[in-house]
Amino acid sequence: MNMSRVINLLLIIVGGFVAIYAKAGMDQNQYVLIGGIMILMIGVYRISKRIPSKNDRETSNDKDEKL
Repeated sequence: MNMSRVINLLLIIVGGFVAIYAKAGMDQNQYVLIGGIMILMIGVYRISKRIPSKNDRETSNDKDEKL
């Protein structure tokens, strides 16, 4: 597992934990909740950047078939 993937997963786990922790109490701290959600979204964004789009996958398959 490469380091970038580990960092992305840690961001998602930590962000999710912080968001759940902030939401659990009676006296909810909105800033902690927003911070947790932001960390979670950063991790999800970093992972989704590496997934190729549907069009990219189709064009690479077309090139392979032409060869």
